[in-house]
Amino acid sequence: MPTEIRLNFKSFIYAILIVVGIWLMIEIRGTLALLFASFILMSALRPFVEKMVSWKWPRFIAVFVIYLIIICLFTIVGSLLLPPLVSESIRLANNLPNYLITLAQYFNFDQQTIINQVGSLGQNALKVTLSLFSDVLTFFAVAVFTFYLLLARSNTQHFLIGIITNDQRQRSLNLLDKIELRMGAWFRGQLILGLIIGVLSYIGLSLLGISYALPLALIAGVLEMVPTIGPIISAIPAMLIAVTVSPGLAALVALLYFIIQQLENHLFVPQVMMQTVGVAPLISIILLMIGGRLGGIGGIILAIPIYLVIETIVKEVINKKTNG
Repeated sequence: MPTEIRLNFKSFIYAILIVVGIWLMIEIRGTLALLFASFILMSALRPFVEKMVSWKWPRFIAVFVIYLIIICLFTIVGSLLLPPLVSESIRLANNLPNYLITLAQYFNFDQQTIINQVGSLGQNALKVTLSLFSDVLTFFAVAVFTFYLLLARSNTQHFLIGIITNDQRQRSLNLLDKIELRMGAWFRGQLILGLIIGVLSYIGLSLLGISYALPLALIAGVLEMVPTIGPIISAIPAMLIAVTVSPGLAALVALLYFIIQQLENHLFVPQVMMQTVGVAPLISIILLMIGGRLGGIGGIILAIPIYLVIETIVKEVINKKTNG
């Protein structure tokens, strides 16, 4: 017997609203990405704010003091690292054509093509400057969003009153707490891992006598946020610089990065990231490919956190159905 399908006006309106909602999310995906990044930072900083609030500090003062501490730390670290970092980066940029020409001799590349490509880099200086300015504005936007999220987090329960029932409200708050716990632990863990990998890379490269150890170590620390392939990519520029000196030195650099990666996989990650559930390497690569395709560098960085949020929600739904 054929099944009769009835479409009422209410279902039609719901379908239209879903389509419009999806279209709107696509149109404002840049803003949503900034808000999600702010949510991750809020999750990382909230335990410190809540601790200060438990000491009877006003929430605004607690958030302000946390921001003040972060600014002071950035200022101190920046004043120590920025001058040599800028100096070494400028020297690396100036010597880049010579390095590429030397590499061309090893790999039989067309030297004239490389010279032409390097020469065109100067024409993109304006684009690089505008991109840097945009990144600074994005950083301040995320900082402001995070500040207000930290202030408003305590009012979440009051916001949900009148919107959903008591049981749903408590489940929503528990789910939000679980998501925040994973996001905060993930971000703090990434910062610690990045710092460890950066320091070890700098020490190792300096002992091997590799030029530009500081910017190369910074690259290694930053790319630590890109799971699986980040450490591999960070080793490439160091090996290319080393091979211009000798193939043996390049082999030592490869060995250095291999040792650091093994220490990371078997020692640092289990100790630092014990509060978060790891993502299988194959899934990580797929997520990075999808994130890069949809959102570029930002998509690559946010791919794993978004997956963790979705995984947490799905597990909560399954547990709810299993437990009745």
